[in-house]
Amino acid sequence: MARCVFLVVLAFLSGCATTRLSGADLDRVAQPAFISRIDDEAGPKSRVFREDGAYGEKLKKLEPKEADRRLQAKLVKAVTRFEISERLRVTTAHQLPREAPWTSTLDPARVASALESFLVEEVPANAPDYDLLVPLGADAVVEFVIEDYGMRSEKGHAGAYMKGYGRMFRLDGRSELWRRPFELDQIEAGAAHLDPFKVGKEPDLFRQALTTLLDTVAEQFAQDLSPKDRRGGPPLPERPDLTAPDGTHRTGRENQQPPPKPDPDLAPGELPDPDP
Repeated sequence: MARCVFLVVLAFLSGCATTRLSGADLDRVAQPAFISRIDDEAGPKSRVFREDGAYGEKLKKLEPKEADRRLQAKLVKAVTRFEISERLRVTTAHQLPREAPWTSTLDPARVASALESFLVEEVPANAPDYDLLVPLGADAVVEFVIEDYGMRSEKGHAGAYMKGYGRMFRLDGRSELWRRPFELDQIEAGAAHLDPFKVGKEPDLFRQALTTLLDTVAEQFAQDLSPKDRRGGPPLPERPDLTAPDGTHRTGRENQQPPPKPDPDLAPGELPDPDP
């Protein structure tokens, strides 16, 4: 149910600014390249304690600004920028139909190498030089950009949020074929409370919440990039998946064990324990 709500919120917030991809435009694309990146100051951010006074009694002598700083440090450890951007790219690409031009997508390792982001954890913050992809045979770029993400709270109800856009444009002339801004917020969607004190002890809870948002955006992106009014032929046979990240990295941390619980005393850099 919550997933359906997210999709409704996504469509409502971005519908008026969306540029629809036509089948005719997609038919003229031969070899697209995918780029997924995060703006320099995008996050993760903690906007919990300074913007919501409901936690004052729980914080006691701990200043809200310091509490947000400590929580933000936990969010940074929960999931890397590389994992976030890669999950959005891979999950979207995996849902696209097995037909041209998606069966001819440029190898992501070659894209990363050309843009000098190969074998690095952090996705380049600034917009890359797209012309570097032309010698590789790319004629269009599908770009996903995350502009802001983190946690916030209203009246003691906290949740994850994320904002950004996706777009597709041709490399010759930069004409834009598709654009979809998005802004997802667990509070606005009525999702369950994401206890910031529990996140302070188990940062993986934030990764799980953010994964839900990323997968919701990816589902919408895949729908947008699969227009029905195409003249293209039947789907092509299966072939090795070129959408997965290189073997050095993983999209998620599904098998990672949760961090050990800290000592009961409030140590430097820690938040108070969650309520029982």
